[in-house]
Amino acid sequence: MYDMKALYEAESVSDAIRLRLEHPEAQIIAGGSDVLVQMREGKRAGKELISIYGINALRGVSIDGDEALRIGSLTSFSHITRDPLIQRYINVLGEAVDQVGSPQIRNIGTIGGNTCNGVTSADSASTLHAYEAIVELTGKNGVRRLPIKDFYIKAGVVDIRAEEGEIQTAILIPKASYENTFGHYIKYGMRNAMEIASLGCSVNVRLSPDKKTIERCRIAYGVAGPVPMRAPSAEAIANGSALTEEMVTEFALSVLSDINPRDSWRASKAFRQHIAVEMARRALIASIEKAGGVIA
Repeated sequence: MYDMKALYEAESVSDAIRLRLEHPEAQIIAGGSDVLVQMREGKRAGKELISIYGINALRGVSIDGDEALRIGSLTSFSHITRDPLIQRYINVLGEAVDQVGSPQIRNIGTIGGNTCNGVTSADSASTLHAYEAIVELTGKNGVRRLPIKDFYIKAGVVDIRAEEGEIQTAILIPKASYENTFGHYIKYGMRNAMEIASLGCSVNVRLSPDKKTIERCRIAYGVAGPVPMRAPSAEAIANGSALTEEMVTEFALSVLSDINPRDSWRASKAFRQHIAVEMARRALIASIEKAGGVIA
């Protein structure tokens, strides 16, 4: 059924690094919901595969010594959605990955696979960018961490260096990004289930103690460019601003200064620009309301 040259099963992170160094052209496979489909389509025919699915140390959600939220790269979407720490600190990520595919895909698909696949339409991508996630990579030279915005190099390509034997081991959300922060994700597709996003938008806010001002706002998109991207012009308008309808409108319109969607069979560039404005408006309003704010 699958045209593969060989399958190697890693028993630990160090074993996976060894296999990656020995077989630098091999494809890492976790849940397989992307790789196996691509293989059946002939895109990865004849490839060697290194399975890391059996490394249980890469599963689960925890708080690390720096109080960052640590999500193991093999943590499934369904686990993320149900996890108490996710629900307490960054529930919007659970809501976002709960829109991936079907229940079967969410049970097998992993956060690491979703990011390492490198596609801008990944449902986790815009929320991880909006929360300034850090990607942890482990290889022969030890652990390397980089901001997720630097992890995505170009469409479909991420920074995992085969010559160093690296594999992604975790996604980290810094305390400064999740503390007292509330977010909302909106996915637009041609249908409500089993659909790849035509556009995704994730917003989060932290309000002042009196709930009258936005102390911190982040907004990020998927499918608004070749890689997931923030909209800094909109963030600059919201940061430090009072909760007014005028601010919300200006915030939403300003995203057009930053995004650069393309024409495709799913949606035209003009349509993506149109809905990007409305999604920004709705996601900001929902985030403010979740944070306990009221727009005047």
